[in-house]
Amino acid sequence: MTFQPAVLEGVLERITYANEDNGYTVARVDTGRGGGELLTVVGALLGAQAGESLRMEGRWGSHPQYGRQFHVDNYVTVLPATIQGIRRYLGSGLVKGIGPRIADRIVSHFGVDTLEIIEADPKKLVEVPGLGPKRTKLIAAAWEEQKAIKEVMVFLQGVGVSTSIAVRIYKQYGDASISVVRGNPYRLAADVWGIGFLTADRIAQSVGIPHDSPERVKAGLRHALSQSSDQGHCYLPEERLISEAVKLLQVDTGLVIDCLGELAADEEGGVVREPVPDPEDPSRHLTAVYLVPFHRAEVALAAQLKRLLRTAEDRLPWFQDVDWDKALGWLAERTGARLAPEQREAVRLALTSRVAVLTGGPGCGKSFTVRSVVELARAKHARVVLAAPTGRAAKRLAELTGAEASTVHRLLELKPGGDAAFDRDRPLEADLVVVDEASMLDLLLANKLIKAVPPGAHLLLVGDVDQLPSVGAGEVLRDLLAEGGPVPAVRLRRIFRQAQQSGVVTNAHRINSGTQPLTQGLEDFFLFVEEDTEAAGALTVDVAARRIPARFGLDPRRDVQVLAPMHRGPAGAGALNGLLQQAVTPARPGLPEKRFGGRVFRVGDKVTQIRNNYEKGANGVFNGTVGVVTGLHVDDHRLTVLTDEDEEVAYDFDELDELSHAYAMTIHRSQGSEYPAVVIPVTTGAWMMLQRNLLYTAVTRAKRLVVLVGSRRALGQAVRTVSAGRRCTALDNRLRAAAPPREAGCVPGGDHGGQEGAG
Repeated sequence: MTFQPAVLEGVLERITYANEDNGYTVARVDTGRGGGELLTVVGALLGAQAGESLRMEGRWGSHPQYGRQFHVDNYVTVLPATIQGIRRYLGSGLVKGIGPRIADRIVSHFGVDTLEIIEADPKKLVEVPGLGPKRTKLIAAAWEEQKAIKEVMVFLQGVGVSTSIAVRIYKQYGDASISVVRGNPYRLAADVWGIGFLTADRIAQSVGIPHDSPERVKAGLRHALSQSSDQGHCYLPEERLISEAVKLLQVDTGLVIDCLGELAADEEGGVVREPVPDPEDPSRHLTAVYLVPFHRAEVALAAQLKRLLRTAEDRLPWFQDVDWDKALGWLAERTGARLAPEQREAVRLALTSRVAVLTGGPGCGKSFTVRSVVELARAKHARVVLAAPTGRAAKRLAELTGAEASTVHRLLELKPGGDAAFDRDRPLEADLVVVDEASMLDLLLANKLIKAVPPGAHLLLVGDVDQLPSVGAGEVLRDLLAEGGPVPAVRLRRIFRQAQQSGVVTNAHRINSGTQPLTQGLEDFFLFVEEDTEAAGALTVDVAARRIPARFGLDPRRDVQVLAPMHRGPAGAGALNGLLQQAVTPARPGLPEKRFGGRVFRVGDKVTQIRNNYEKGANGVFNGTVGVVTGLHVDDHRLTVLTDEDEEVAYDFDELDELSHAYAMTIHRSQGSEYPAVVIPVTTGAWMMLQRNLLYTAVTRAKRLVVLVGSRRALGQAVRTVSAGRRCTALDNRLRAAAPPREAGCVPGGDHGGQEGAG
């Protein structure tokens, strides 16, 4: 039953749920009546902060399970008038420099005049015990910024923008915010993180931009291409792009075709059209439409790889005429193990070819082969540079080789805007560059990396091509291994005897070959059957937080990682993070915490960065970086994270949308990392995501233990289902064009046998 329009005023006490995609929020408010009883409000409240006084317009309603609720259509923030309201408002974290303790001191000193004094004469704050000139100045500046944001907010809320988005817009454009939003709201999608085309389009309609405006259509086309790059494509076929844009924009096909032509003809349009071979039928061509950065990167990457392959210069000349039997005999004495024939071939290839690829699954000796390459190069005093896409993978590479390794981002010293300190004009000081977990290299990062390799240096890319492709656009490792390409490669196939004892390794290979994993009689691989998706989510939490630590002595935060096929749903990473946080890092009296949107951050929380931020830390903090919250400073509105690269990074409270909890994460986000134990919910609720390479990637993240939780039917679906189709890339074609043939015996998948040197 729904009632008449109404107005409700109250103080927002806490947010219990917030969907940041559509703004739907569930919150509790104190209206000041009813002896402190809190009321439930639901609806468009995204961006409102705990402690704010709100005036909400909407309707009263009744929920069959949760009872009486107020449904919010829109709201405005109002300044509180009572001492209790002012104390709560100032102590809520809205004004930087003021936490609950300082708010209490200020309000005790100035009473109901507090806000008027901060507004009109903030210098008086020094009268408050414990507040010096430095903090007083900070509070005054923060108040002014809040005031300016509120002015922008009034306008932006009028055109349907939430408070959190409005803050980002203000940070980007400052006092020009309103003029930008009125004049070209589609700029927001390109300039402001977290604003996509749909949000910008909604704002554009509110400020009167016509539905069939060419600017709207062009922005929609760029959005469709951007969305496709988020799905891994470097380009879209023109017909597909036009079809998707018509569907998105609901305009005539002719208008979309005209606008696409204008974009491609305009140097500032941001798109490139080019004929490329049709992946379905290479004898015919299709018209590919790229966003400019992806086209430039693909062309440049192919050209630079060819340059490296063709150069006459050689920074490892000793290996061209070395006595390999003697060299490998010396190596065997040094390492205590002999290389198998295919490993010997890989070592020879890495040290004699300017570019080489080493691929293979777990237990096939990739690690030992890499160590061997590095040992031989260092024996000749070569300058060896080691890198990997993630901090965890770089640490693992350093432990394996006994030499320093870094992330690719840090190696290149990426700067704000994504430019690298090292490039073709200022290459790395290296004779040999080894990059592990190369399946994670997307097109843009691979291009930056290859540009920085000096002529004559040797580049060895190591990775498992059967894992999921990179999160970013492209399939670089797969394209380098494509048939007929110029890059020599060795694929290690045989599982070494030591690895054959591992259920994790054995089952990874069974899954990769389309065979059901063995789930009984193993010490390190288990299946807990639970058909109901919600119950499987609860069981996943119990296994990760209690059962594994109790039986195997592993730390649930440091050693156990839950990897889910998808983010949403009762067994998705989002829901599991909330449950795992309750189990591993619960709320405790006296322990500070910060609510942000629908999440709560506490000291001890396992978190991950969800966007590249070149401004943070010494050399930026990048998407996928994992860490632990080590400090939470309420008065300074800041928390501190110790990353897996051993760097302490500070986050202001208004930057917490860059962090997500990481007790559970999607399998895609786990690439390049290894954990002692992984727990994988495999449920029918994730049916559309269940694919062989997804499950294979998850299983290969485990060093010691895998526990699957879910239904046998879902597990069967995952093993049977091969990933649908290749990504739209043309790197393999660009490499094949005028490419010299690969060296004999170095074709992808070449099986040279051997059992000697385990990895």
